[in-house]
Amino acid sequence: MTTRRAPLSRRERPAKPPLSRRWIVEAALRVLRDEGLEKVTMRRLAQELDTGPASLYVYVANTAALHAAVLDALLGEVDLSGGEGAEGERDWREQLRAVMRSYTLVLFAYPQLARSALVARPSGENYLNLVERVLGLLARGGASREQAAWGVDKLLQSATATAAEQSTRESDPAATEEWNAAVHALDAASEVAYPAIAAHMPALVGGTPEERFRWGFDSLVNGIIATPAPAVEE
Repeated sequence: MTTRRAPLSRRERPAKPPLSRRWIVEAALRVLRDEGLEKVTMRRLAQELDTGPASLYVYVANTAALHAAVLDALLGEVDLSGGEGAEGERDWREQLRAVMRSYTLVLFAYPQLARSALVARPSGENYLNLVERVLGLLARGGASREQAAWGVDKLLQSATATAAEQSTRESDPAATEEWNAAVHALDAASEVAYPAIAAHMPALVGGTPEERFRWGFDSLVNGIIATPAPAVEE
């Protein structure tokens, strides 16, 4: 004979931790890792936290703000050191390249979030630390205040787009098929109708991701340092 357990009254249940933005973001990270970004919604988090969706809006304005908060939390995984202090200490350019690579790899681990990051704008401490570090390294490279200020935006934008493209191609079979179709179309393009395409193949689609990342980074940084930016009045 099975003995039925008497239900616990609310007074006897363990007290839930008080709701806070930190608890919400931590719950969102758990859902992201277990179920994917599409499940990171107010309704799903309300279930995870055993509360009502309306109570979450006190701390997070909407789903877009939630995704931005999740992105900021993940930016805490970015290695901002850039190898500084290591034996044979790197110069500012190598350190900056290492920081941007680390940022790209963090996004690469979460393909859906990488795509969301193209429009989501984090504003937390980890984002501020990243921007501070990139600005400092660009300044060490001789960038003016305006060059560094505008350059950090282009560097993050490029790295985010790279992560979104590459991570999607790795995780989505349809994306791989689309890429292969594009490569085939370029390779088969008529030399008469498309002479520029024919002249630039196979370089147009060649090179390893590492080679392309390094060239893209160098071209951006060289342009940031060499291109004057309009002075911004205070």
